[in-house]
Amino acid sequence: MSYLKFDKDLMINLEYSLYRNVLRTNRRGAYQNTSISGCNTTKYQGLLVMPAPYLDDENHLILSSFDETVIQHGAEFNLGIHKYSGDNYSPKGHKYIREFNCDSVPKTIYRVGGVVLSKEIMFSSKENRLMIRYTLMDAHSPTTIRFKPFLAFRKASELTKENDQVDRSYREVENGISTCMYPGYPELFMQFTKKPSFVYHPDWYRGIEYLQDMQMGDTYQEDLYVPGYFEMDIQKDEEIIFSAGDIFVDTGSLKKEFDFEIHKRTLRSSFYNCLKNSSHQFYYIPKNNENYLLAGYPWFKVRARDQFISLPGCTLSVDRPDDFEKIMDTAIPHLEDFMHDRPLKNNIKQIEDPDVLLWVIWALQQYWKERKEPFLNTYATFLFSAMEYLRGSMHPNLAVDGTTGLVSTYGRETAVSWMNATIDGRPVVPRSGYLVEFNALWYNAVMFTHEIAEQTNNRALADTLEDAGEQIRKSFLDVFMNDAGYLYDYVDGYYADWSVRPNMIFAVSLDYSPLERRQKKSVIDYVTKELLTNCGIRSLSPKSEKFRPHYTGSIDDKKLAYFNGMAFPWLLGPYIEAYLKVFHMSGLSLADRIMVNMEDEMQNDCIGSISELYDSNPPFTGRGGYSFAMSVAELLRAQRLMKNDEG
Repeated sequence: MSYLKFDKDLMINLEYSLYRNVLRTNRRGAYQNTSISGCNTTKYQGLLVMPAPYLDDENHLILSSFDETVIQHGAEFNLGIHKYSGDNYSPKGHKYIREFNCDSVPKTIYRVGGVVLSKEIMFSSKENRLMIRYTLMDAHSPTTIRFKPFLAFRKASELTKENDQVDRSYREVENGISTCMYPGYPELFMQFTKKPSFVYHPDWYRGIEYLQDMQMGDTYQEDLYVPGYFEMDIQKDEEIIFSAGDIFVDTGSLKKEFDFEIHKRTLRSSFYNCLKNSSHQFYYIPKNNENYLLAGYPWFKVRARDQFISLPGCTLSVDRPDDFEKIMDTAIPHLEDFMHDRPLKNNIKQIEDPDVLLWVIWALQQYWKERKEPFLNTYATFLFSAMEYLRGSMHPNLAVDGTTGLVSTYGRETAVSWMNATIDGRPVVPRSGYLVEFNALWYNAVMFTHEIAEQTNNRALADTLEDAGEQIRKSFLDVFMNDAGYLYDYVDGYYADWSVRPNMIFAVSLDYSPLERRQKKSVIDYVTKELLTNCGIRSLSPKSEKFRPHYTGSIDDKKLAYFNGMAFPWLLGPYIEAYLKVFHMSGLSLADRIMVNMEDEMQNDCIGSISELYDSNPPFTGRGGYSFAMSVAELLRAQRLMKNDEG
């Protein structure tokens, strides 16, 4: 039985199929993404989206779509689909779809009269290149296929309009053509495994619309350029492979390459396998010996906090410790540049955020639990260096208070934590002073470094950190524990924020907690009763007057809702970890129910992956980035924790 299979009734129902999309990536930042119906519904979607390094560090949409037309006895049946003004779709190729299956590669089966055509899409794992394999499964008379490429050559975040700046020239290459619409872009090579006839007929298709952008209040209409069309005959049982990328290929090798790529894919045959495959899609290797994690798709780059939160789940939880080492080894020189006030490279964004080093130490702690000797040989020295930097209050926006031992940050006018939505440059949720998760992470970091100092016989440092840890523990309870039985979200001078938010869960989930068991249980009870939903942990309790459960309205409305009620799947990781720490085996039934709810999301939004956030009231619609590294990683890490508890 297929895990990600959609039948005819679902595919022809645009109310359903337009809101589910499929994503395929390589490790160079390029991707292919469209709805399962084949109709692009956001400006970020297309068959070939890739970096254009000679222009900027953004992703660019090169090939938007590739329409197929089946021709028999002079009758034409166009399998493409585009939205135009007034809710008009033309052509309506989705009505010919009989099945869509995504267990291995995205595979669509069309039936047009007596013609049954299979279409499989493969994104190269090493190159910025798309491959599509067409197989004529059945036909009772001579059949011709016409292929029409829709080109954009624009930033993925922008739209294009008909203009006279387009270079309409092309050149013939082996079994195809190459073309480039504007200077600075790479050539687009479009080639087949057999020679087509190419009919040069340049034209603009005007007023194509993107449904979900329109519904989100974003810009949504553009014109796409079509240079002409390819045409060729196809016989029953014949396979034709199309390749589109930024390099010329030997078309004789395409069949072998396609077969090789498809056989090394892990089937998306279970919840775990879907998450595992999705985790690999965040790997980013722009150059040799550089390894990063993208924060998500479709618009995210490498963000420091996201990378280190995602790192254990995307590597250790899928039994890839070597990848953890490659990514961490790439990151450490960037972190050292920051700590020594040297010029920063641009690869990792927001490395200056005050909690980044705390998350780095947490990620290293997860590695330590699995590979102790390699940790001591490779990362102990950096850990001590990072702790010296933090204890010395050398960070520009994270200082250790000499009286309490807690860390404080200034966030009244700047977003400093993961709750970083802003309006007009100011944080929507200003959090300043002592932040609860910063100090939970800080206590954990001090005690973990104390553990490593003991392991390395660094007695002086171990004693110093032991004393510091005890001071932090006492201060944490004095500052954050309130009479209601949960933790203040932040304390800034004489002001204590009583909002029930999920940040307090880290004081329970981390390996070193300043709380006693009774206090841990009380915190968990609040999070469970007020913040737990089917698709994540709410960012604010519904009891608050600021609570907003739906990500709708204007752009500012959505920013206000972002951290005032939206549910975040990534927080299920620390929540399940905390729950299992307190309730042990008896907590597995709740954890299992959470995973069952999240598994339902495998066939929603970006199929086989997890969105960035969800509306926190029914129907729990996915929002934000539709494939998000922290969401995927923390669900994988939670599964590993559950498995360990069962064992």
